[in-house]
Amino acid sequence: MTQRTLLRGGRLVDPASGHDGVADVLLDGGVVAEVGPGLEAAGAKRVDCGGLVVCPGFVDLHVHLREPGREDAETIETGSRAAALGGYTAVCPMPNTDPVADNAGVVEMVAARGREVGLVDVFPVGAVTLGQRGVELAELGAMARSAATVDCFSDDGNPIREARLLRLALEYARAFDAVVADHAEDASLTDGAQMHEGEVSAMLGLAGWPAAAEEMVVARDLLLAELTGGRLHLCHLSTANAVELVRAAKARGVRVTAEAAPHHFTLTDEVVRGYDPVFKVNPPLREKADVEAVRQGLADGTIDAIATDHAPHAREDKEVEWTAAPPGMLGLETALGLAVAELVAPGYLALPAAIERLTAGPARCRRLPGHGGPVTPGAPANLTVLDPAARWTVDRARLASRARNTPFHGRELTGRVVHTLLRGAFTVRDGKAQR
Repeated sequence: MTQRTLLRGGRLVDPASGHDGVADVLLDGGVVAEVGPGLEAAGAKRVDCGGLVVCPGFVDLHVHLREPGREDAETIETGSRAAALGGYTAVCPMPNTDPVADNAGVVEMVAARGREVGLVDVFPVGAVTLGQRGVELAELGAMARSAATVDCFSDDGNPIREARLLRLALEYARAFDAVVADHAEDASLTDGAQMHEGEVSAMLGLAGWPAAAEEMVVARDLLLAELTGGRLHLCHLSTANAVELVRAAKARGVRVTAEAAPHHFTLTDEVVRGYDPVFKVNPPLREKADVEAVRQGLADGTIDAIATDHAPHAREDKEVEWTAAPPGMLGLETALGLAVAELVAPGYLALPAAIERLTAGPARCRRLPGHGGPVTPGAPANLTVLDPAARWTVDRARLASRARNTPFHGRELTGRVVHTLLRGAFTVRDGKAQR
């Protein structure tokens, strides 16, 4: 049971309403009761937020929680704890579990387990095709009508190879105004690829994943979205031309949204020179010009959301030679610090805009109820309180995730979550998970 809580003296940054200024926020019964300066509330627990930023809870459109099937790498509980510590109140786990989340039973189990853990709201993503095999459509309608009310479908990790099948999915999903999220990759160009194709791959002798393999599919997907009028979401954009294609499509009214992962606006393929598999990811780390384009896309709103693509792996799977290692990196607990370091500090985005890409932007992509703001009376009290000036060093041994495959171990970041509240209850208090 939540109690009355008064968040006093913080800088309220609420992109959904446009508010940016000092304000108190009174929480009562799991909702926002009052917002304004100098509030008084008898009996409420007061939390001093002076010097801190109060904002809507973060929303992650793209995580891998591994449950069911690979609980050795992550569980819904450990992933939810990592998410809460990262400032998230809502996460969207991808369907590449075992069994695949391609039916009502699996997505309902994932959603129910998320409610049981109770640290973040878990909104499962359903598979587009049965078994993510790209042959026939999964039970999209059944998943949409299920208790999990799935409104986003993706074969993430497996590109939808057939244009005909993607067209059918976009048309079918329109019936319930759902989103189809695609992993843009022409697999015929990436078979056996180990990293971005370029100067570094040539020097290292590793098979390359050309930027064109992403851009060709982005162009195809945008044309199909335009043809069908369906809602398209593009996962983890990583190349300059892909960003430009989305920018042009939005200008002509295509119903498309897009996300970028922190590692794609932070790291380049130069880090692969040491052959450390912690830097292996799909799509791969690109060149400096691509990183710059992703930053600019986030700055001008071409890219709607920062999504972590949090991809935990068991130690014995990741700590092998480069060619044998699976792609993927942790991301939930470092996203804020990387956004401040790589986007805010260099001047690409002001802090309120960066917060928008973590809150209202992703919530708008999926129309997630009760998340992303606005922070107004009657709204669910899903909030994050952060210290934008706090400096801390990433230590993989202290992360809440069950896995340890962060590429940022030992790096000093600026900006850290102090409190996270889900419907008025502290899931993180003073930087510590409450469960």
